[in-house]
Amino acid sequence: MRAIKQEALKSINQLPDDADMDEIMYQLYVLDKIRKGQEAVDQGKTLTNEQLKQEIDEW
Repeated sequence: MRAIKQEALKSINQLPDDADMDEIMYQLYVLDKIRKGQEAVDQGKTLTNEQLKQEIDEW
């Protein structure tokens, strides 16, 4: 868990000093989505292109 906090702090520190709360929250949101996407890949919870195309066709 500490690594996540450090990653968040590093990301926030890279923002300009005049960043507002919305920019900070967006940065953390994007960071979280990237982390969750990487976890999904590591756990094999992804779709192939063909599976995705088939799913879209079913809409």
